[in-house]
Amino acid sequence: MPNPDAGRPADGVLPRSEVVSRLRAAGCVFAEQEAELLCSAAGDAAELADLLQRRVAGLPLEHLLGHAHFAGRRVVVRPGVFVPRRRTELPATRALELAGQAGQHPVVVELCCGAAAVAAVVAAGAPHALVHAADIDDAAVRCARENLPGGHVHHGDLYAALPDGLRGRVDVLVANAPYVPTERIATMPPEAREHEPRVALDGGADGLSVQRRVVAGAPEWLAPGGHLLIETSRHQAPHTAECATAHGLRPDIEQCDELDATMVLGRA
Repeated sequence: MPNPDAGRPADGVLPRSEVVSRLRAAGCVFAEQEAELLCSAAGDAAELADLLQRRVAGLPLEHLLGHAHFAGRRVVVRPGVFVPRRRTELPATRALELAGQAGQHPVVVELCCGAAAVAAVVAAGAPHALVHAADIDDAAVRCARENLPGGHVHHGDLYAALPDGLRGRVDVLVANAPYVPTERIATMPPEAREHEPRVALDGGADGLSVQRRVVAGAPEWLAPGGHLLIETSRHQAPHTAECATAHGLRPDIEQCDELDATMVLGRA
């Protein structure tokens, strides 16, 4: 006789289809992929149920898994830390490219580093580089040190966090400074506005307040011929470029439709 229980999940085990259904009902666009990741990460049925419940409640998937996939690497992401976006792969890959052109031991700095995803990509791809990262958020600094064990991670506000000996020596300076206008934070997805630090999101009234500080300080820290790479949005990019020009940098706006990414590259 056929077994009536054949094809059914064991008691207490959620079938993959139900995981997908609940994720989709919660508004997860990539429900199938998320279900696969959650099922793979769970050690047992109870853990899967817990992960699913927290994801449906709005926790970022990367915080639940403990990592994000970024530029072909697995980057540690702890709860309360800004999750690296795919669009930031544009400045990451350009930073790696420029580091490879900058001499024997290029100095690369990532400001507003969060989990230090960009710095980790550069450190892995250019082991000859001297890589530094800095952030003002305690949790971000702790997470960055996990992703950059052979580098230097500093705690503080922008350039104030950096060793004075780097002044005038930085070949590649990367910053994913917050650029969301303050009033628009309320319209962001709950997983961002409720679970990522506001300091990593809030760019002030027009979204450019932190970017202006990064650009203004860059000439003092860049080496001759050095580059500033700063992520921004399409409509903000011309204003970021104008700010770069005003501080003596030669800016170009670079975009990648595939990544939905925009950045301003300023040459010293």
